[in-house]
Amino acid sequence: MESNAFVDFFAAFNLKEFFTATMILFAVIDIIGSVPIIIDLRRKVGHVQSEKASVVAGILMIVFLFVGERMLNLIGIDVNSFAVAGAFIIFFIALEMILGVQLYKDEAPETAAIIPIAFPLIAGAGTLTSVLSLRSEYSVINIIAAIIVNIIFVYIVLKNSGYIEKLIGKQGINVVRKIFGVILLAIAVKLFTTNIKELF
Repeated sequence: MESNAFVDFFAAFNLKEFFTATMILFAVIDIIGSVPIIIDLRRKVGHVQSEKASVVAGILMIVFLFVGERMLNLIGIDVNSFAVAGAFIIFFIALEMILGVQLYKDEAPETAAIIPIAFPLIAGAGTLTSVLSLRSEYSVINIIAAIIVNIIFVYIVLKNSGYIEKLIGKQGINVVRKIFGVILLAIAVKLFTTNIKELF
């Protein structure tokens, strides 16, 4: 019985779902857009704990994927309602990226330890909300695979942030942010329309 469940888990892998979930998380995490912050942190403290930050962020996202729904159930909120709320958060993140404004501001981290990098820079409120929102539409295996791919990419960016900034420049980073902002806006609308139907 357990063997069948294990096979079914991996049989649910879908390339389209995996790709879409990967792109959504990539846009929400916005690690490319965070390169200037990472550079600034590296200048202040001399070292960014890339490996630890990436691993902790990945664990946070996967744990929230599995226990997030239970946490919501404890306070009487269903996944569809949370997904609609998540759609609003993703919508405002997209507006920030497209318009170059800051609607929500975290306290600036003072050190490059695990906590400020892993949370809130990588696995922040928007990312964790998106992870749980994705679960209302996609199979768990596809979301986990998307998280792993994004964490690998995050690690590469953290390790090579200085080189990336020199390669594409601040203007290039802004262009990337605006492109993914538009994609994220469309995703927010789709997430909202899909889940709002389930509530009525």
